[in-house]
Amino acid sequence: MIKKIPLSEAVGTRLAHDITEIRPGEFKGPAFTKGHLVCEADLCRLQRLGKNHLYVIELAEDEIHENEAAAILAEALAGEGVVWQNNPKEGRINLYAGRDGLLVVDVPALAAFNMVEEVMCATLHSYTLVKQGDLVAGTRAIPLIMKRAVIERAAAIARQHGAVLRVLPLRAARAGIVITGNEVFHGLIPDRFAPILEGKLARLGLESGGVSFAPDDPQLIAGAIRGHLQAGCSLILVTGGMSVDPDDVTRQGIREAGAQEIHYGAAVLPGAMFLCAYIGEVPVLGVPACALHHPVTVLDLVLPRVLAGERVGRRELAFMGHGGLCRHCPECHYPRCAFGK
Repeated sequence: MIKKIPLSEAVGTRLAHDITEIRPGEFKGPAFTKGHLVCEADLCRLQRLGKNHLYVIELAEDEIHENEAAAILAEALAGEGVVWQNNPKEGRINLYAGRDGLLVVDVPALAAFNMVEEVMCATLHSYTLVKQGDLVAGTRAIPLIMKRAVIERAAAIARQHGAVLRVLPLRAARAGIVITGNEVFHGLIPDRFAPILEGKLARLGLESGGVSFAPDDPQLIAGAIRGHLQAGCSLILVTGGMSVDPDDVTRQGIREAGAQEIHYGAAVLPGAMFLCAYIGEVPVLGVPACALHHPVTVLDLVLPRVLAGERVGRRELAFMGHGGLCRHCPECHYPRCAFGK
């Protein structure tokens, strides 16, 4: 129960909730925090904040305060690699990345959680690369006082299929690169693919397993791939020959190398002719020529997910279509843009 009392009678009472102060362009936050003991010196400032009355709360057995509710919600939402502190401000608790890695959000579970009236959680997009300490989500109970059963229901939904929020570490991998194409193999044109791919691998902290070259011959392409596997590579990138031209035989070479699971084509631009295959547990990523001309392509979306342990297949490549259109901005701001979101 909430009891309303005039400000003139509030001296000696404790605030039931944070009182927010807003100074446009300067500050937004609690001027007084929950539990503050009101004294005579506070009255003028409270009046300037538009408070002519304060409230005293007497919780019923089946009721819960917003701060306690927020802590229950945060605990239910946070999975591996996500941390939070029980220090709510204005009823809100922030959740942070507990390590470097890939934020993974169970989007259907988050939507089901947010369908519960009087609670909310807002997150970064799923599959966002984050650093330890980055803010990844915020949650709160919306009313000051609410029924405990509502909070327990929302928390149960969050836990139903495991945690809603996880930060998965990127596994260490030794990545081999196979550059295909007669023109490069025979030295007719210089290779430009290797430095681009090696730069992307280095930014993700991956060890290079070396670069090999193969002409447009399926058996030789397969041999180059097997060579990297025998050298202990746990990730293979293969470039060139990914289009539908009859003389583009890279896909055949990947198949002859032992790939049993091959997914060709992604709902992403640039990168529609991307290939994702597996030889046992080793991902083999076929990189189309667009990676030569565009700083960010489907490869930048798939690589972190593969390194986080996700097995990328037809379903995952199809769902990338929503947000998978690059706008080719004059100055690229990825990942602080909508691509891949």
